[in-house]
Amino acid sequence: MNWRPRLVALDIDGTLTHVGSNDISPAVKAAITRVTEHGSLVVLSTGRSVIGTTPIAAQVPTSFAICSNGAVWWDPARAEVTKRTTFDPGPTIKTLQALLPDTVFAVEQTGVGSLSLGEFLPGDLWGTTRQATFDELAATPTPRLVMRWLDHTPAELSFALRDLELPGVEWSVDHTEAWLTAVPLNVSKGSALEELRQELGISASDTLAIGDGGNDVEMLRWAALGVAMGQAPARVHAVADEIGPSVLEDGAAQVLSRFFPA
Repeated sequence: MNWRPRLVALDIDGTLTHVGSNDISPAVKAAITRVTEHGSLVVLSTGRSVIGTTPIAAQVPTSFAICSNGAVWWDPARAEVTKRTTFDPGPTIKTLQALLPDTVFAVEQTGVGSLSLGEFLPGDLWGTTRQATFDELAATPTPRLVMRWLDHTPAELSFALRDLELPGVEWSVDHTEAWLTAVPLNVSKGSALEELRQELGISASDTLAIGDGGNDVEMLRWAALGVAMGQAPARVHAVADEIGPSVLEDGAAQVLSRFFPA
């Protein structure tokens, strides 16, 4: 195949690692290294915060990181946030609390951790987590609000939210946990990557993206070639140009090896 993308956007959880893990297989590490050896750029594009992204960026060559579903941009070379878009989380929390009273919430404090309303499970949140009141959360502009519905499944959450309207934010439901993420309106992995692509002067036809979740839909649509992981849900497969192997099969490495051989 003669085509070789110049910008490669990679989701983390369920694409480079198993969900919630920081362990990247040797095959995936090697494939990502070959991307940069061939002169292309690697962009980590994730729902994780900067704190959750740094352990991944430390393991593979990373040109840029789009964190918090596009709301936070991080430059690994300078180890600094270069862009941060926020919203006021109070109205969204109120709407969700009225619908699902037994949920817990956290707002991201970039580079620090989270303020939480209720107890999350161990390992759910990155950085320092401090319990706070609703008023404190509502008074904290944030790039990312997360909600977990404890003791429920992703399918139950999706069904409960089937008619939900959340004005002023973009939101998605995870397919592995009963977990909702909200970010500022008109912000997504896809919108952030398009802005970055234009800044870098890379042609739209020279882009590749690999992902597995609902928050990857806009990114897969954005890319000239959007590849969904094999284990991704049907709604993600439906928007992808191709369906690759699963994360259990080091699917990201297999896809990248087609364009960046050893």
